[in-house]
Formats: sequence, C-alpha cells, structure tokens
Amino acid sequence: MPRVAVLLPARDAAQTLRAACASILRQSWRDLSLVVVDDGSTDATPALLERLASRDPRLRVLRGPGEGIARALQRGLAACDADVIARMDADDVAWPRRLEVQLTALDADPSLAAVGARVRLFPRALVRDGMRRYVAWLNGLTSPALVARDLYVEAPLVHPAATIRRAALEAVGGWRDGPFPEDYDLWLRLAAVGGGLANVPETLLDWRESGGRLTRTDGRYGLDRHMALKCAALAAGPLAGVREVALWGAGETGRAFCDALGREGIRVATLVEVDRKKIGRTIRGAPVVSYEEVEKVRGLPLLVAVGAPGARDLIRAELVKRGFEEPRDFRCVA
Repeated sequence: MPRVAVLLPARDAAQTLRAACASILRQSWRDLSLVVVDDGSTDATPALLERLASRDPRLRVLRGPGEGIARALQRGLAACDADVIARMDADDVAWPRRLEVQLTALDADPSLAAVGARVRLFPRALVRDGMRRYVAWLNGLTSPALVARDLYVEAPLVHPAATIRRAALEAVGGWRDGPFPEDYDLWLRLAAVGGGLANVPETLLDWRESGGRLTRTDGRYGLDRHMALKCAALAAGPLAGVREVALWGAGETGRAFCDALGREGIRVATLVEVDRKKIGRTIRGAPVVSYEEVEKVRGLPLLVAVGAPGARDLIRAELVKRGFEEPRDFRCVA
C-alpha cells in the first residue's frame, strides 16, 4: 500500500491533464498512487488517461457519469489505497517536492488534519487583482494558529494543493455535495472537530487561472454561498447559543452578513462604522455607531465584515489597540 494517494477529478481536461498527471508521477516522493476520476468527459480525456495508465502502473482510472466534483471525489476516495490523500486538479502543476514536503509536515505535527501550501498563480496575463489579494492572504497562513484566526474570512487552503489525513477526512464524512463550495465546507468541518489546518511555507503548486474556473461559472462558489456557509458554521460553532452580535461594517458586505446571520437566528444588535454618512442611521434594524464608540459593543461577540482591500488589517489593529482580544472579543469574517 502506498503512503499517499493523489485524488484528481477531471472532466473534458485533455488540454492540461497530461502535465498535471506528469507533475505527480514525477514527484520526489515515489511511493504514491494517482487515482483519476474521469467524470463524464466527452473530449479526448479517456483516451489520454488510458495511454498514461499503460505507461505507469501507479495511475488508476475510474469512470464517473458526470456527477460533479464532490461526488466524483467521494467515488475516488473509495478507491484510494493510502492513509494520506492528496488533492490535485486537472489543470494545475505540482512542484517536484510537493508530496515530500507535505508528508514531512504531517509527520512532524500529529494535530494537523490537513496541510496546504503556498501557490503561484499562472498565467499572469489572466490573473485578476482579487485573486492576487486572495493568494497573498492565503500564502501568509503558515501556521495552525493563523488559519484558525482567519478561518471565517475565506477558504484558507487551496483545494488542489491540500494533503489530508484519510482518518480525519473519513471522520467528517468526506466531501459533501450541496449548494456550497465543497472545499471550504470541508475545511470548516475538519476545524469544527478539532483538526488543525496550515499551509507549509513553501510554494508547491502552480494554480491555473482561467475564465472557465468553476469558482467563476458555478453558483455554488458565489459570494452569497460562501457567506451562508460561514454563518451556518459560526452558528453551529463559536456562536452556538448566541442570539445577538455586533457587526463592524454597514456597507454591502456587512448588510449581506446581517441577512445571512438572521437566517441562522442571530440578530445584529449594533453596527460599527467608519463612514460618517452612515453613523446615526438604522440599517437592517440595527443602529449604526462610530468606530470611536466601539466600547459600546463590548460584551457582544463582534464580527468584522468589511470587504474593502486592506480594511481587515486596519480594523484588527484598531481593535487590539483598544484592548479587544481576538478571537475572544472579535472575529474577522470578511
């Protein structure tokens, strides 16, 4: 039985799949299997996989009916023959020491359920500013403490760069298919049962940017779905039993959080704002107070939900200066 099984779902990926598979089969860590789930491809993917499998017995091909990524991953997981499962996508390229470095990290810290890695976006001409900011943030989350701090901001590990203990994965039921991003859902569930998450401080994956990325074309990856997933996880976890919170941010992001929290039975009692035009108003039934009066909300859980670039770090510094402790007194959720 190999130490690690790499799980790669693919659909109509003939143009990029060869390079993705080669980057795994040429890893410095040789004791591996590569399980590719062909999820209903209609292009040359099946023929390509047949040729690749004939050349390397470590590659196993499964056929799926086109059931979507979460179900394809569950299908592949059942066929994986290792205690560690590494994810990979059909259009990305793993760096040669990826598995070696990640297995070393898991061996060094038994509390880790999964490790990701720093990633590099390509091709540069297609990378948008939002993705650059996301990757810059994610690449900084190189310890379990940093991931735990920012868990409710955004998905803290890049799915195709992640390596996961099979026992931890199976303990939470693996991947779920639903109206939400399957990767972020998994990280939240692993963290909820005490599984540590971190990114190793090395770049180990070239992560392809494209207009056809599921995160751009599938509604399950939209901002509203991320927000609903976060609020459900908050209500079941750190806010369990809480009926009222304060929220820093009365803009578009903050208002959307008010609505999403309300659907979980949590009322926003007070909104904190920097924008003088909003201070003194009532938004979503909550009075808006100045950030200079943030002491008024002490005693309520305070969520920071401001989407403007750079705002999170400024607000975090302001709250710490005023004696608020993270996560005891506040959490960043955007």
